[in-house]
Amino acid sequence: MTAQHRRISRRDFLIMGAGVTTAAGLAACTPGNAGTAGPTRIGPKSPAVAAAERKRRAASSASTSVSLEASVNDVDLGGVAVRTWTYGGDLPGKEIRIKRGDMLSAELSNKLPQPTSIHWHGLALRNDMDGVPVLTQPEIKAGTTFRYDFAAPDAGTYWFHPHVGTQLDRGLYAPLIVEDPTDGSDYDTELVIVLDDWLDGVDGRDPDAVLAELKKNGMVMAEPSGSSMPGMDHGSMPGMGGMPQSELLGGDAGDVTYRYVLANGRISTAPATFRSRPGQRIRLRLVNAAADTAFRVGVPGVPMTVTHTDGFPVVPQQADVALLGMGERLDAIITVPDSPVPVLALAEGRDLYAQVLIQSGRSGDPATGAAAAPQLARLPVLTAKDLKATEEVTFPEKSPDVTHTLVLEGPGAKYSWTINGKAYNPNDGLPIRSGQRVRLRFENKSEMFHPMHLHGHTFQVLGKNGRGARKDTAIVLPGTALDVDFNADNPGQWLTHCHNLYHGEAGMMTVVSYVEE
Repeated sequence: MTAQHRRISRRDFLIMGAGVTTAAGLAACTPGNAGTAGPTRIGPKSPAVAAAERKRRAASSASTSVSLEASVNDVDLGGVAVRTWTYGGDLPGKEIRIKRGDMLSAELSNKLPQPTSIHWHGLALRNDMDGVPVLTQPEIKAGTTFRYDFAAPDAGTYWFHPHVGTQLDRGLYAPLIVEDPTDGSDYDTELVIVLDDWLDGVDGRDPDAVLAELKKNGMVMAEPSGSSMPGMDHGSMPGMGGMPQSELLGGDAGDVTYRYVLANGRISTAPATFRSRPGQRIRLRLVNAAADTAFRVGVPGVPMTVTHTDGFPVVPQQADVALLGMGERLDAIITVPDSPVPVLALAEGRDLYAQVLIQSGRSGDPATGAAAAPQLARLPVLTAKDLKATEEVTFPEKSPDVTHTLVLEGPGAKYSWTINGKAYNPNDGLPIRSGQRVRLRFENKSEMFHPMHLHGHTFQVLGKNGRGARKDTAIVLPGTALDVDFNADNPGQWLTHCHNLYHGEAGMMTVVSYVEE
């Protein structure tokens, strides 16, 4: 398909709306791929789920209890006041920190005007605690509470957020750090940074209305303001209806234009700060909680040693800039220089950035980030395909027992995004069995990148160089295919979906479905 044809087809959706149709053919997979008939599903309340959880729990495990309140609050983004939904009035919500193998007991009180849930993103936890309404649990109704209890089997950088409608594109997210006993041997302190794109409460907008407008009219645009990068224009291209564009991401970089992007809840002109001292080694734990925005992340003039992706260790690799798609996490170690520096997050395809200032000895100037952003944008970018898992977390070589192909397409009529020609149906899915090595082959036939996330498991990315990083979220570029393998060792019904919130809510989700032997 030529670039000209791709541009016309994408534009046609904006112009014709419901006049556009999507092919509905189901991609060929292994026998018994889809439909509600066939083998019996292993549900979230199955004895197999309880048995898998017992294996994760140790008699010596500590237990941490937390109380969470989802409520409507007024929040200051740094001179920009908004009314939004948060956990306890904080943006991001307060960090939860436990140790590998520990139990977490989290009681959520829902004070929102809608039902909600919590998904514990990246954790291989028990299926009935995964937080996907209908599929794994009922929605938590307004005015009620629900307790999540589970073991955290793997150390790493994780986070949590709702899995109901567009709630993620408000302020309902927070980091979850699962510590390893060996943490700290190669660094002195940690800095957790959560990135986000923001529209809720600005100019009368909210995510529910944005999704409704997308389904009615196509892409939703709004002019960005105060957090832009002077002298840097890698945003929209002429003839594309104002949509963000990115060569790095293969074309379209987003469907919604945001006025602000945030780092730890603050806009770039009023950033959060972190006090340190020259020579100190900081482990950066970076989380992309955005709904529609990938970020290039780096520290100007300071190389990063990337050590983990999506919680799992990789062969250490030095980089100046790294790409972080929605839902992805990255850990990297830096050494603090003699002068203050920003940790910069450039919104890919958008003339926006966010920052956290590292203060070393004297106060930093927020304008430093604006000056450094254009230079950072020109540096080579480390992506997940460049990373390789360490030997101890690399899956042994094995041919897959079952392969499922997931064809990613959209946008169709009424802004529909599909997998294998179908919009999400919790009663439909891709059957697998416990003990299998499973291969998922993502084929992106759309004109936009999709960060594909698998619940309840981590997979090994496969590529030209063999087995790559262990991840739970991976970017699939337009016109490409990506193969990932995982071990079917956590029974239940597990969502896999695009972590562009609007794509997922418009249908780009399916179920990896354990069935009885």
